[in-house]
Amino acid sequence: MTTIALIGALDTKGEDFAFLKTEIEKRGYHTLVVDFSVVGEPAFAADISREEVADAGEVPLATLQANGDRGEAIEVMAAGAAEIVRRLYAQEKIDGIISMGGGGGTTVASTAMRALPVGFPKLIVSTVAAGETSRFIGTSDITLMPAVIDVAGLNRISREIYANAAGAICGMCDPRTREAAASTERPMIAISMFGNTTQAVNQAKKHLEDAGYEVIVFHATGTGGRTMEMLTSEGQFAAVLDMTTTEWADELVGGVLTAGSERLDAAALNNIPQVVVPGCIDMVNFWGRDSVPPQFADRLFYQWNANVTLMRTTPEETAQLGEIFAQKLNRATAPVKVLLPMRGVSEIDLEGKPFYWPETLTAFRDALKRNISAHIQVIEYDTHINDPAFALAAADALLKLLGK
Repeated sequence: MTTIALIGALDTKGEDFAFLKTEIEKRGYHTLVVDFSVVGEPAFAADISREEVADAGEVPLATLQANGDRGEAIEVMAAGAAEIVRRLYAQEKIDGIISMGGGGGTTVASTAMRALPVGFPKLIVSTVAAGETSRFIGTSDITLMPAVIDVAGLNRISREIYANAAGAICGMCDPRTREAAASTERPMIAISMFGNTTQAVNQAKKHLEDAGYEVIVFHATGTGGRTMEMLTSEGQFAAVLDMTTTEWADELVGGVLTAGSERLDAAALNNIPQVVVPGCIDMVNFWGRDSVPPQFADRLFYQWNANVTLMRTTPEETAQLGEIFAQKLNRATAPVKVLLPMRGVSEIDLEGKPFYWPETLTAFRDALKRNISAHIQVIEYDTHINDPAFALAAADALLKLLGK
């Protein structure tokens, strides 16, 4: 039968987890309880003890108790819980996972859950679910359910929340849910998109789907780029059409949507064919206008909406991006092409539009060509990025790399 892992601190949250365990089992599912408590005595015996979790984190439980360092305990138990969960998944012993807790418990549970692949059912009832949660979720698909009140015993509110959580994780693990989510078995292609490249991506996506591929679109907002890199490194994709590489502009200049310095690494380092386009490298992203750092006061801006402010990159910055792209792509072991739409790389980088500045793309092109390996094709098109002809050319270039 379907087995759901419950991971949590059974010393301070034992009553809560006992109730959740009962609710899940009432619905016809097995449970497997993992205890990551450190200080007090567990309220009931777990299937995997806290001693086992601490050992998996490479520090004995007795040492953690003697040291009395809460930060150390959270770090060790988080690492141990991740290792335990990873093993359970590899051994096909669990079909879903759920936890409950405050900041510390959510840290341990989310660390463990991030060790599991996208699509595996994951749920945390958390007191921090309504705040800034990116540090807990990362690039995973963890579902956070607000606890509303503290996870600190049973009452008429907590019972309702916990019962809902039991129903939610059981619904995620229902065989009918898993069947509906099953892969079509078509090979997958990753493609990056931004609002400013939506037209191009939609055109390319349709063309690739018509060729028999399942196309997975990632929104290039930092998290999207990191997720695409993670899944690419896991070998999920047959190829990558990196149409929107704007996150590197944020990484270089200091915008809020950076995907980190590892962006553009995964396909190159994992022998995956890719076509790369400098989509939206004309812009650096900030939140509202008042969030822009004062050193950029004299720059050119465009208010995309009330919460997003775009800052135009300069020729000096795009030249640096050209060098970075070359360094990244030179390491590729699979075929790679770079396509340049010389009439503009975003919706607002077009003649007559606010960010049109041809010298910036010329600077990118020249720096890229000076530094890129001779075996990597750099192809220029006298089109705009959102021109249907360019979108089809990008999709066709990728299909050719795939032998289509």
